[in-house]
Amino acid sequence: MRAMILAAGRGERMRPLTDKTPKPLLKVAGQCLIEYHIKNLVAAGFTEIVINHAHLGEQIERTLGDGQRYGAELRYSSEGVALETGGGIFKALPLLGNAPFLVINGDVWCDYPFNQLREVLTGLVHLVLVNNPEHHPKGDFCLVNHRVHNEGNTRLTYGGIGVYHPDLFKDCQAGRFQLAPLLINAMKTGQVSGEHYKGKWIDVGTPERLKYLEEILK
Repeated sequence: MRAMILAAGRGERMRPLTDKTPKPLLKVAGQCLIEYHIKNLVAAGFTEIVINHAHLGEQIERTLGDGQRYGAELRYSSEGVALETGGGIFKALPLLGNAPFLVINGDVWCDYPFNQLREVLTGLVHLVLVNNPEHHPKGDFCLVNHRVHNEGNTRLTYGGIGVYHPDLFKDCQAGRFQLAPLLINAMKTGQVSGEHYKGKWIDVGTPERLKYLEEILK
């Protein structure tokens, strides 16, 4: 199974840190954010990794290279202008192949055991949900009997980790579009499974959260 790290965001909430450095290359405890993902993915057996980029993307390619030093094969999907999550994944499909693939947001940090995601897909999507953080108290989706729904009272937050079948994007066209509408349509037909992960997970979206993660890792 191949993996994709989403790294094309501008990082507006991280400014001015991201004015000259793409968010995935911001360092925490002496290591770039994206390197934590790469090393954890490789440790779990994911050695073919696709990384999309837009803002200052050439820095990402120059810093990470071909992935050999991590024991991985890194391939890049350059967007120029960020295509949102849906558009970014769609553009990278030729690099991801015809089988289900893992996707993780580049701006989260977690200790999730990625090896658990190799055999989970029973529909079009499998999402990892987490407890609602303080900055997102209303959550995103509901989880009932391992199925994810858009309606319901007890909601959890999408943790930016999921397994996707390429067929989810079969009716899409190239360009900029969000992922959420595709997920919601798939939920209506029971094609989205999920799990509630209660381990360590941080949305590293602001300088304050970056500092908080630094304190945890040190």
